[in-house]
Amino acid sequence: MTRALLSLQRGQTLIEVLVAVAVTAVTVLGLIAVQLAIARDARAMSYRAQAALVADAIAEAARAPSPNEASTSQWKTRAASLLPKGDVGINAGIDLAFSRVTWAWQASTPRGIANPGDTIDAPASCGDVDVPRGMQCVAIAFSR
Repeated sequence: MTRALLSLQRGQTLIEVLVAVAVTAVTVLGLIAVQLAIARDARAMSYRAQAALVADAIAEAARAPSPNEASTSQWKTRAASLLPKGDVGINAGIDLAFSRVTWAWQASTPRGIANPGDTIDAPASCGDVDVPRGMQCVAIAFSR
């Protein structure tokens, strides 16, 4: 082989290595983004499950033969400690009532700007009460 041909092969090998490193870097960044999305969705589902348990407990306390304000305030304190900006309430009607739990949920973005598609399962209303933007809600209907 001639020297010119050997020099040319060495340069091609270096370019191949640079392309392989670039492809690997893009792939790793994609995997990291997927892992972050999975963690965010898991946290959202954990909050939703905790809120559903609290809403069910409030509905059971309200359906008790002698409901008292102490049990509702106890669950309000628990919701505030379990969920970010957690709040509970009962919307009572004539035959049907709703126990609702709301909490703050804003999906994080790199620049702190929320996109409409970032909210997971955004509710239109929560027991006949509109939910503000950035809040999530669980409502359970029950009869008294």
